[in-house]
Amino acid sequence: MITFDGVTKRYADGTVAVDHLSLEVPTGEITVFVGPSGCGKTTSLRMINRMIDATEGRILLDGVDVKTIDPPTLRRGIGYVIQQAGLFPHRKIVDNVATVPHLLGWDRKKARDRAMELLERVGLDLKLADRYPFQLSGGQQQRVGVARALAADPPVLLMDEPFSAVDPIVRASLQEELLRLQAELNKTIVFVTHDIDEAVKLGDRVAVLRVGGHLAQLDAPSTLLARPADDFVREFLGRDRGIRRLSFVTDEGVRLRTDLTVPASAEISSVRDTAEPWLAVVDEENRPLGWVSVKDLPESGTLADARPAPYGTFVRGRDSLRAALDATLLSPSRSAIAVDDSGRVEGVATREALDEALDKVAGGAGA
Repeated sequence: MITFDGVTKRYADGTVAVDHLSLEVPTGEITVFVGPSGCGKTTSLRMINRMIDATEGRILLDGVDVKTIDPPTLRRGIGYVIQQAGLFPHRKIVDNVATVPHLLGWDRKKARDRAMELLERVGLDLKLADRYPFQLSGGQQQRVGVARALAADPPVLLMDEPFSAVDPIVRASLQEELLRLQAELNKTIVFVTHDIDEAVKLGDRVAVLRVGGHLAQLDAPSTLLARPADDFVREFLGRDRGIRRLSFVTDEGVRLRTDLTVPASAEISSVRDTAEPWLAVVDEENRPLGWVSVKDLPESGTLADARPAPYGTFVRGRDSLRAALDATLLSPSRSAIAVDDSGRVEGVATREALDEALDKVAGGAGA
């Protein structure tokens, strides 16, 4: 556990970057620091590994004041990932990752074996191990940065806006990779970002900081979105916080219809008189193929001949209400196809059924 106990950082010119910050970072969880520019996010993070020393107060690492630990020793036991990865340009990728194990006295073979293991774990092709950083994409470099931070298996990982310099698609991939790794490794992670969507996606708990380094609210993402502490937090979360909150609401209350799916082998003549405007077409394994508009069906043939239109799906019992709602936006029918973990259709969530579920959420919403 990391404990901030009345921590203040005041610079020589009188500027206060962090002001009497008190909070706890639980062991084995991701705690995200988020807030506007000048709120002390990065300063707070860097005081943990003494890249910056606090002016007042204490930071405790499992009950030990970090000021009592020699800075190089402290840093070798804490993984650190920064924006742009910060790789050594003159070293091969495998040697970048092996840096800290080398500093800890590991022999070359053991350090490089550990590096190769981690490159694979963060999803990199091992053929990249003998390349140099400039030969990798930004996303690949960030994965190397994460691997390097994990090389000595530190219990604590500090991540300072590590994904902010890559494009949105790569960023989403890196976020998923971090969540996958955390599920395996259970590190104590402090993650800094200015992006509230990233914060609520990654954080077990989110600390919203005000300008001047004051803690505005510390809560689980679902609580933060449902019950912001004050107008500052509400404004920072944005007007679409209600949509974000749906990411933490299960699809459990969504009714499914099972009469809107038909096999692709069915004759068009057998469905032409249905009162439903849209039907979901499935293959012989009950996997979705797409939607067909009944009024636009050809005169004869099977539903496979109708060239089913694009569709959206959500995984029943695993995905959120937001995922179900997003799936409707990908479907011309304004309905979402619910599938099981193997991709087989369980039924259709109509827009009416989703509206009912949304009404229940709105009825139980907080401030």
